[in-house]
Amino acid sequence: MASDTQPGGVPPTGPPDADPPLYKFGSRDERVRSLVHSVGLVLAAFVAGIALAVVGLRLLSQLGFVPQGTDTLPPLASAVAAGLQFIGFLIVGVWYLRWQGPVDLFEVRLPSLREIGWAIGGLVALFVLLNIVSVVIETLGVETAENAAITQGRENPTLFLYLIVVTILLTAPAEELLFRGLVQGLFRQAYGVIPGIVVASTLFGVVHWVALTGAGSRLTYIAVAGALGIVLGAVYEKTENLAVPILIHGVYNAILFSVAYLAATGRIDVPM
Repeated sequence: MASDTQPGGVPPTGPPDADPPLYKFGSRDERVRSLVHSVGLVLAAFVAGIALAVVGLRLLSQLGFVPQGTDTLPPLASAVAAGLQFIGFLIVGVWYLRWQGPVDLFEVRLPSLREIGWAIGGLVALFVLLNIVSVVIETLGVETAENAAITQGRENPTLFLYLIVVTILLTAPAEELLFRGLVQGLFRQAYGVIPGIVVASTLFGVVHWVALTGAGSRLTYIAVAGALGIVLGAVYEKTENLAVPILIHGVYNAILFSVAYLAATGRIDVPM
């Protein structure tokens, strides 16, 4: 008789349900596993990412790419540090999948034409939601904190061009693997589709705290990021293809950085 647990007493996940329930209350092992593994994954991803970024910056400094005695990194060094951070995310995600063995928490494949249509719809939904939230925030008179990358890029717009490449190749795949693929997958198995989306999106919003700067409200920025995460999570559940939210996320960020670059260089006149 086959064992009903994996090494370490972890129940096998098996393939995802063909039609997973919107809500469920999984076994105690599933519930504990979803919480402990998700928090551990997020913490490990940040530790690995920060460690790689620090090592990378020290190497760049030794090679002369980072001027001594300056508090502001050159654009290339900033982009390399950001890229290394998300490589850390990817390393942790891949390690987790190898450690767990045959875990089918998510699916990824080349998008079909129908899925590309969902990607386009999701991208439009993100910008519509962003505009709605911006109007609400402006109406309430709340000042929102700013992503440090935007602040740095405004001082040296070339950074935005580097970040377009980083976000498409590393940021979007890494964050979607961690939050939509692993965290959302774990909570979906324990609690169902909707709790999975909500928890993953909440964590997605909260972790952006470390990237914020300025005197504005960080909670407002986190709420916006969490709302955008809900759109990405819902599109993933609809298409059951992680490549779709990766595509949406990458293009969305690339558009934001492109607009920020054009604004910072005076080519267009938009508030930043």
